[in-house]
Amino acid sequence: MKPLYTFLLCITCFIGFSQDTDSPYLLVATENANIPLKSSITEVNIAGTIAHVRVTQVYQNKGTEAIEAKYVFPLSTQAAVHKMHMIIDERLVIAKIFEKQEAQKVYDSALEEGKRAAKLDQHRPNVFQMNVGNIMPGDEITLDIYYTEILVPVNGEYQFVAPAVVGPRFTGENTDNEESFNMPYTAKGIADTFSYDISVRLNAGMIIQNVNSASHHIAVDYPDAKTAEIVLSEESKNPSNRDFILKYNLRGNQIQTGLLMYEGDDENFFAFQMEPNSTMILDDIPAREYLFIVDVSGSMNGYPLEVSRILMRNLLCGLRMTDTFNVQLFASSSTIFSPTPVEINEQNIEAAIRFLSEGQGGGGTQLLSALKTAYKLPRKDMSVARSMVVITDGYVSVEKEAFELIRNNLDQASVFTFGIGSSVNRYLIEGMAKVSNSESFIVTTSEEAVEVAKDFAYYIATPLLTRVKIESKGFDMYDLAQKSIPDVFAARPVVVHGKYRGKAEGKIIVTGYQGKKRFREVYNVSDGSASKTNRALGYLWARKKIAELDDYKKLFNEDVKAEVVALGLKYNLLTNYTSFVAVDEAIVNKDGTLKNVKQPLPMPKNVNNSAVGAEAEVKETSKFKRTFTLDFENKIEKNVKRQLTMEFKVMYAKLITEYLKKYESLRIKFNADGKVVRVEKLENGSWTIDETIQLELEKISLKSVKKEITLTLKK
Repeated sequence: MKPLYTFLLCITCFIGFSQDTDSPYLLVATENANIPLKSSITEVNIAGTIAHVRVTQVYQNKGTEAIEAKYVFPLSTQAAVHKMHMIIDERLVIAKIFEKQEAQKVYDSALEEGKRAAKLDQHRPNVFQMNVGNIMPGDEITLDIYYTEILVPVNGEYQFVAPAVVGPRFTGENTDNEESFNMPYTAKGIADTFSYDISVRLNAGMIIQNVNSASHHIAVDYPDAKTAEIVLSEESKNPSNRDFILKYNLRGNQIQTGLLMYEGDDENFFAFQMEPNSTMILDDIPAREYLFIVDVSGSMNGYPLEVSRILMRNLLCGLRMTDTFNVQLFASSSTIFSPTPVEINEQNIEAAIRFLSEGQGGGGTQLLSALKTAYKLPRKDMSVARSMVVITDGYVSVEKEAFELIRNNLDQASVFTFGIGSSVNRYLIEGMAKVSNSESFIVTTSEEAVEVAKDFAYYIATPLLTRVKIESKGFDMYDLAQKSIPDVFAARPVVVHGKYRGKAEGKIIVTGYQGKKRFREVYNVSDGSASKTNRALGYLWARKKIAELDDYKKLFNEDVKAEVVALGLKYNLLTNYTSFVAVDEAIVNKDGTLKNVKQPLPMPKNVNNSAVGAEAEVKETSKFKRTFTLDFENKIEKNVKRQLTMEFKVMYAKLITEYLKKYESLRIKFNADGKVVRVEKLENGSWTIDETIQLELEKISLKSVKKEITLTLKK
């Protein structure tokens, strides 16, 4: 395991997470800190369009007392989590599904009885928490999580995403006290605290092309033309601090359409994919008003905001001369580019980019406030439809409140979303677009910003497949997961999940409109594929049903919750109201004493420490040795000294600790901009300037420094 350094910090006030103490906080632990997660390994098997995934987490206890480990981690928003196993000393314990409150009772009882136990909860469709209790000194406990999802191509390109880290959430607009978003984060640039790996076996059934990953360095082997095996290469550094994104095409950009079926003992399931006409372009696209709502909060500071600027320039240049636009920057409050929308011309585009460039990343992500402000902004022409384009990393905890706000204002504007960053909150990004019946896009790099802007331009120039209806003749389908088929972007296939009775014969008929043209396609059921290997279709149907009932709605009756619970229990699925619990019957901790340990999460790649606030203080301490002391040669106010001390240790602790193994003391001078301008070392009783150390320390600056200061560092 790679060592971490210094101390445990909690963010208190100032930027973003200042409302209460239940917020993300920085962790920089010591070499002897007890880090419970030893490894997380993901194995993926993609057969056709269905991904079967096993996530293996290994927990350990290198301390001297029993612990309960808590680890918050992400999975795909579409994941149907259907099984969990716990392995202890080669004993296999199969987890059982319970209603969430009952699961908590079963888990608590097991811990009180001194038994090892694990509980898996869902907090969001993409945020999960594993609790593992009574991990005894020297123990290693393995948890296997199994899920499945269906892959839906866009523009002929397939994408598999394995989210790796839950980014820090701004909780200021949320009235609930959610423990899952009160987790420690390691500072930016700190090495992974656990071993992370992922491998993919892709059996597409058709010739595979262009297997690539912009997120990680990968090695690809092709056993044959229709199969690929993908592993991380040695060049992938700190792989757990960003989503793993794998993309590939089938020969000729074909997509796998048609009908998959599974005949069960009691129920039969199907999944039907149909590709709309993607070659039709609108000739008479009506003028639109675009309002670009750009997140400039603390988590967007630095590289994410640079990507946003590149994206904005390309989006604006892709609009038509008949369109108008405005720009709204938001963090703790909003700033508006123009009192009213302006025309598309070179002068206005350049002025808007300058306006965005002046927007510094900082403050909390007040998304709900920003949306409310946006809906109140004046319109230039009420006869012109408005589209709001939200650009953010989505690091908030008010997803359903945002969905509800958008749903209640569908008559005012459609909402497109662009997720910016290496580990965005896809639940928010996808959900805001879904409730608006529009489209979401993800941008992880500046290079992708250019291509994604082209995708957006293509989207608005291509007619949607609207008023979609599906019916059958001679094929007894029923209980479709979706009550209605939403409008479909021409670059995406129509996907329908349902059940059927009787023989797999007859026809499926899809009708709708693309632009002004009527669309109709007939599919022969006998051409479909019925196989026992399609068992995942039952899980996928139930997961889609649950998504329609619960994922995107804040207000609903209790009978909806009861229906979700019933689906979770019947189909063995993890939901917002059902949890997995595994209990090992061996009694190992008779006195029941436990120490709670939260697994530190890696700061997402390219996200600065300001994502969890600008100031930090010691909230609680792990076991650590004091590595060095700081003496200030200048007179500084006590609170400023305290802040500088903590910021210095977060930024420099690793380097300083290593150098103080060689030298008696170090003296470092900072200028008023927080840059290191001189470094001296004490060796054999003499001070000498060391330019090598200075070059190392110059890579980092202290934002809290406002005047020249000199620090002396001692062991």
